[in-house]
Amino acid sequence: MTTFSAPDACTLPSAAQPLRVAEFADLFGSRRALVSRERPTVLRIELEAEPGLAAAVEDLTRRETRCCSFFDFAVREVGGAVTLRVGVPETEVEVLDGLQALAEAGPGDAQR
Repeated sequence: MTTFSAPDACTLPSAAQPLRVAEFADLFGSRRALVSRERPTVLRIELEAEPGLAAAVEDLTRRETRCCSFFDFAVREVGGAVTLRVGVPETEVEVLDGLQALAEAGPGDAQR
């Protein structure tokens, strides 16, 4: 079971935080994710493309950036893959660790 919690820097209301975590869990949990760590502060997650996935990832990351402005997200769709690049400052590496664990968890393994 993988847990992921919002950092103290998050401005999303506490009651909404589990719902946002569930959105990330749904994004990663229902499809195979290839995860790689480029540096301690950069994570790359590659998902098999499907219609509308890139737009959904962009929407989710745009909303996440509004409440956790320290995230640096980039979304690219090339060929049959959607790549999500996530960068954080060194002070937020634990948040990136949690997001990585969430992406690497198998379907049904993420705590929501």
